[in-house]
Amino acid sequence: MSDTPRTVFCSVLKKESAGLDAPPWPGELGGRIYDSVSREGWKDWLQRLVMIINENQINTADPAGVQLIEMHMRGFLFGEGDLGQLPDGFMPMKKG
Repeated sequence: MSDTPRTVFCSVLKKESAGLDAPPWPGELGGRIYDSVSREGWKDWLQRLVMIINENQINTADPAGVQLIEMHMRGFLFGEGDLGQLPDGFMPMKKG
């Protein structure tokens, strides 16, 4: 087995980058993410996900909440639909 990580053309970063070790989500969407999103792109998504959950007060145990997360995920990772982007006028908090 090779120690070199597999690479993918990342749909988030728009460049070749180290791929994920396994699908991070179940089903067809997880396979698509595994094939098209890099480790770094997935890390970027997880940071955005925290904001999405907090801003929308999503209950991750609720199937409707999971469906909303998937809609944001498709928007962020693949540019599909109207969700997944930063809200208009969003200003990140300054560190320090």
